[in-house]
Amino acid sequence: MFSAVKRYKLLVSGALARCFPRTSAYLQSEEELLLRRWPDAAAKQALQRTGKKPGATAKIGRTIKSPAAAATSAKPRAKARKPASEGIYGPAKLTVDEQQIQAMRLRVGRAVEAGVICAPSDEQWAMILCESPVTRIFAGAGSGKSTTLVLRVVFMLCHMGIAPERLTVISFTNASCTQLREQLIRVLGFWNFDFDPASARQCVRTFHSAMAAMARDVLGKPVWFEQLDEKGASPLELDNPLTASRMRPAQQRLLKQAYQSCYAEEDRFRTLVHELLRLPPPDDKKRAPKAPLDLFKLAGEFTPVPLFEAFFVQAGFIESIGIRIDQMHPTRLQGSSAERTFSEALALFWRHFQALLASQGLTTFNGAFQTLTQRLAASDRSVPSAALTPFSHLLIDEFQDISPQIVQWLQALHRALSSQGEAVSLMAIGDDWQSIYGWRGSSPELFMDFDKYFPGHGASKKSRVVMLETNYRSIEPVIRDGEAVLSGVTFKQTKVSQAAKATQQGDHGVKLVTRFDVKSRLPELIREIQAQCEHVAARPNADRNAVLVLSRRNEPLRAIEAQLDRKLPVKTYTIHRAKGLQAEVAIIVDDCLPAERHPLRNALYAYSGFFRHSYDQAMADESLRLAYVAITRGVSRVFWYTQKVQGATRLLADQRKAQ
Repeated sequence: MFSAVKRYKLLVSGALARCFPRTSAYLQSEEELLLRRWPDAAAKQALQRTGKKPGATAKIGRTIKSPAAAATSAKPRAKARKPASEGIYGPAKLTVDEQQIQAMRLRVGRAVEAGVICAPSDEQWAMILCESPVTRIFAGAGSGKSTTLVLRVVFMLCHMGIAPERLTVISFTNASCTQLREQLIRVLGFWNFDFDPASARQCVRTFHSAMAAMARDVLGKPVWFEQLDEKGASPLELDNPLTASRMRPAQQRLLKQAYQSCYAEEDRFRTLVHELLRLPPPDDKKRAPKAPLDLFKLAGEFTPVPLFEAFFVQAGFIESIGIRIDQMHPTRLQGSSAERTFSEALALFWRHFQALLASQGLTTFNGAFQTLTQRLAASDRSVPSAALTPFSHLLIDEFQDISPQIVQWLQALHRALSSQGEAVSLMAIGDDWQSIYGWRGSSPELFMDFDKYFPGHGASKKSRVVMLETNYRSIEPVIRDGEAVLSGVTFKQTKVSQAAKATQQGDHGVKLVTRFDVKSRLPELIREIQAQCEHVAARPNADRNAVLVLSRRNEPLRAIEAQLDRKLPVKTYTIHRAKGLQAEVAIIVDDCLPAERHPLRNALYAYSGFFRHSYDQAMADESLRLAYVAITRGVSRVFWYTQKVQGATRLLADQRKAQ
């Protein structure tokens, strides 16, 4: 009887596949996407197919919803694509005894007396001496997290006895890594710990340089597409591509070559290209058709670019949010046909681009992350233990700017070490209030939902949370104005920063200067900058940086630089590049332009299953967080020049009225 029913079901499913191929492919892809997204689920699927009882494994694998997860709005496929909840960390705590703690406190006291460091606060000591194998540190602006991170590393190396070759510190950029290395060498020198520049380079890395070190051992010393035409580039000292400028000529040539190849060989691609560029249908009679190079502006992007460049930019975003382009189903994207048309064309182009890279022995950063993640998740023996060892104990700064792709790599990395019986630990340090790289695939949601992606063993499966809420940089009016612009953010960690600096006469929070046009009123702005330089010069114990001039765009900064006296103690930065910096006075020149709707990325956000909100909502929130970052660069004064009162400046103006 069972065999007859089984044969009948096979006949019906076969008929459905022939009559409704797209529907059948859709249903079949559900399981494929689950297994690709969360490789740990593959073993459970295999157990279910064999009919064996998973026993204790089933109990471990139960998902416990956090309050944040319970509040998440329902999304298509979100339930089926939850990460496996099997613990990675603990349940045993890190070995920290009272003798180690007392020795650390004594040595720190001597370092403070010698002027090597500042005395840690109680909340900073909680981070330094933490014994949890998985910890989240919410470190607000100006909270002294860099010094505290250095002391945490000192405690682990000098007092807990963790070998340097088993510990890696991840910082955001090569520049921030350099600063952190210098601090570590100086402070560890006071502890008489042997830690030279070579050791510092091995210990402190960007995510991408850490990946490159593993790729060297696993992928055979790859040559990076992102480093083409880059003078003096090191194949190991990879910088964070979030800070990269426009593509260089060698990269554009390869992209254009792949575009032309795809256009010449793929009939479907030619049709899609002409549809996207709104050109007449292609003439298929031509033997070697030449691809059109018309500029293309994707809805949501600021400027038109060649179509092959648009494909590359969006492909980078797609891979950053954890989607494999070669396994993506464009027909399943939400939204209009325009998004599906672009995605289908991108997938065809990407196949040719990957083939071209392979023929020239090149690899992309994202491609290497994907390959390493797959091999780690599959327990591939091509990944030697020596390549994993440096990541046993991870301390990650700026965790709020992490992307889903990095989350998948970290999960696979620590699961692989844990499966080998290695004790692993993870300390994630960040501030969701300062997450400003969503346009490149990062999201503070991953930090907020940390326990879902990095569960511990035991009853709670939760990380320990430490709050660094004291602000040692800014006066209270600046802090409160920064917090005021965050009132419009839909999803954030609740916290209130406490000011350590006293407010002096003449200090103030944000002063709004409205109806300001840079072109017509630039001389007025230059005079104000000069006046603030004079104010800082007369101020006792002023910050070593007098004035920071900030904008989201380079154009106003260039106009200001052209009129400034170069002898003035003034620095100009985009707000993104100013993150981590400070000055006595911050001057912001920005119109808070609302983000344009981005239908494609909205569809990709929903497709990925990582996010509770749309991409458009994420960008609206990010514009307010960017304002918070700009405001909190100032120590005792902030000025904001804007043409229109909108976005963050509207919130500030409303606050003034309410007062």
